[in-house]
This record gives sequence, C-alpha cells and structure tokens, in this order.
Amino acid sequence: MKPLLLKVSADPAHSFSVRHDVQPDINNRWHCHPELELIYFNKGSGTQFIGDSIKQFEAGDMVLVGSNLPHYWRFDDVYFGDGGETQPTDTIVVHFNENFWGDQFLQLPENKMIKVLLERSKRGLQITGKTKEALTGILTTMLKTDGAERIIMLLRALNTLAGSSLNFLTSIGFKYDHNESESDRLNNIYEYSMRNFRKKIYLEEIADIAGVSANSFCRYFKSKTRKTYSQFVIEIKVGYACKLLIENKLNIKQLCYDSGFNNFSTFHKHFKQVTGKSPLMYQKEFTKKN
Repeated sequence: MKPLLLKVSADPAHSFSVRHDVQPDINNRWHCHPELELIYFNKGSGTQFIGDSIKQFEAGDMVLVGSNLPHYWRFDDVYFGDGGETQPTDTIVVHFNENFWGDQFLQLPENKMIKVLLERSKRGLQITGKTKEALTGILTTMLKTDGAERIIMLLRALNTLAGSSLNFLTSIGFKYDHNESESDRLNNIYEYSMRNFRKKIYLEEIADIAGVSANSFCRYFKSKTRKTYSQFVIEIKVGYACKLLIENKLNIKQLCYDSGFNNFSTFHKHFKQVTGKSPLMYQKEFTKKN
C-alpha cells in the first residue's frame, strides 16, 4: 500500500545526483525516496501524480518534489510506441538529500529562506514563469559542471526558488505514513485507471485489481489518496482533455467524448470544477501564453 521506496543511485564522486534522461520509463512507477527531486521536462508530456494531485504535464514544465513525497510521471503512449515510431523524451533530474552539505548548513541565518523552501516542497511545488527560465539555464549548466561549481549551481537554483512565488501541488492535509508495509497496490490501480479511463470502470473491476473486496475498496482508496475513486477518474479525464485542448486538433465536443465523458454538459461541469475554467477559456488562456 506504500509507493515503491526507490534507492537513488549514488555516485562516489558526487554528493548529489544530476541526470539527463532520454527514456520515458525511468522510474516509471508510483514511488518515493528520501531525496528531494527537481525535475525539468524539456521534451515529453503525460499525466503527473504527486501526492493527491493529478494533472497533465507538458514539455517545459518544472517541479520540485519534497522528501518522501510519493510521485509518478506517466508519459503518454506516443512515447513508448508498439513497433512504430516513438517521439523522444528529454528530462533533467536532480536528486539531493536535505542535509548533504552537513547538518549545520541549513541552520545558518543566511539560509533561512532555503530551509523554508525545503519544508514547503513536502507538498510539491510547480515552478513557472521567469523562475523556471532562470532554473532551466542553471540545470543545463549543472549537467556539465563538476567539483565545487556543481554545488554552487545547486545552491544558486535553491536560492532562486526560495525567493520566488511557487504553487503548491498537493492539498494542505495530504499526509503519507512512511511506516506502512510496501505494496504495488496503488501503482496497479493507477496503471489500470490510466489504460481504461475512457470506458466505464466498474467498482468490482477496480477492486479486483486492488486485491480487495468491492465494499472495502472505496474506503481503502480514500484513506490513501484523500479523494473518492470516481473523483480520481474524473481528474484523469479532465487532465487528458486539457492535453487535447492544448493540441487543438479536435473540436470541444469531439474531445469531450475522446476524454471518456458521456455528454457535453457533464464534461463542462467537471472540467470547470477541476480547473476553475470552462474548456474554451482554458484553451484561450493557453493560446495567449504561447
């Protein structure tokens, strides 16, 4: 029932990890780790799960994930393919322990804002605007540096973040119990839901995937995610609809049905509940930004 506890590969020559990934299936599971994770998606899109937050991620997105906060980026099927051409992915990932520079470093008065940032990251932070632009350059440089310069670049990145306005991703009440025994159960639920959200998923069907009774499933799922399973599936559908709106290849009524909704009024209502905007307004705002 716990996300897979991932061991981040340690390099004896470095005190923290900086990685350039071009494969979509690196750690492609619901997982957590003691290290904080700063990730930048240069190429690639899909569905982002962080704590109890579900949203679409796109090329250009950047996120800071706090220590032991469960997360999972499921790239879209187009990046895997089935014997045909696949689109490339490209991400930069930094993993670091909060105290890798020693127990006293964050106690320095000059580092108070960085200490607050690391505490805030336990809810996951979306990085946008000029802050993201500045960090993109820092992360790209960090890949090429070594020695003390590498640590200086990470400190510069955290200092930039600490002075910026960032959006929380998980709800304020989200808590994760680190003492539970490990299980792949939630990962199986997430995977099955992502493959089948366009059709009706029956309670008995998803309970069977979870390996619990239908009567127990709803209580179990809400205790782990702080939302009902039906709400969870609606958020997946809305996230997929956001992707289709951004791509702008279908009209809104077509993408409503392609996202798994049975009628336009239901789609419109749920889309506005999740995003705070109508589908058309969401599309217009994205077009205006780009």
